[in-house]
Amino acid sequence: MSPDAVLSRPSRRRPPSWLAWGSASLLGAFLVLAPAPVDATLDHARMHAAMSAEYGSQGVRALDEWLNLIDRLRGADLRTQLRDVNDFFNRKMQWLEDRTIWRQSDYWATPIESLGRGAGDCEDYSIAKYVTLKELGIPISKLRMIYVRARLGRSQITQAHMVLGYYETPGAEPLILDNIAAGISRASLRTDLDPLFSFNSSGLWAGGTTQSRADPLARLSRWRNALDRMRQQGIQ
Repeated sequence: MSPDAVLSRPSRRRPPSWLAWGSASLLGAFLVLAPAPVDATLDHARMHAAMSAEYGSQGVRALDEWLNLIDRLRGADLRTQLRDVNDFFNRKMQWLEDRTIWRQSDYWATPIESLGRGAGDCEDYSIAKYVTLKELGIPISKLRMIYVRARLGRSQITQAHMVLGYYETPGAEPLILDNIAAGISRASLRTDLDPLFSFNSSGLWAGGTTQSRADPLARLSRWRNALDRMRQQGIQ
């Protein structure tokens, strides 16, 4: 989904409630059976082999930059980890539509695929940041990918979009990591975004509750498929 179609500055309407998730009607499009969730563990040898086979030396260089980032950020303070991970992928990846990259209407890429292509859309940025922060030791209970409706400029026209949220506690206001924003901000400052539902590897939240309502891998087939490909590429 195009960054040109998403608001470049916040509107002046009342901030949305980031606990009242609103409609979960998009969930029905992703029904599928799913395996159990896994934590991210990186098999460097397998990752290098997968990247080299599919994307060659340019992809391997991008992979090494990613792994170097992870090494550098291990043990860093949380603020630095969030900021540098957000900046890395916003800088390394060009925004392009899935039809341009993958010749598909909607494809959720793995970090290997996104870095190998050097491009992705909003889901791909969010997935890459999520996997990286998990690898740095941030509990998945504090990380959720959030589907939102993003308003265009000052109009009421909206565009589907995905961001990554960091939650200090399950009911806390999240910090938003977004490929169309220069920095990280509190959700209440992103009045251009209306949350629909959020998910990670172990839960799915919608309908104004802090309790998970479903198995995300059973409801989100593209997420399940991305996790399957990550395992094959060395991301467990």
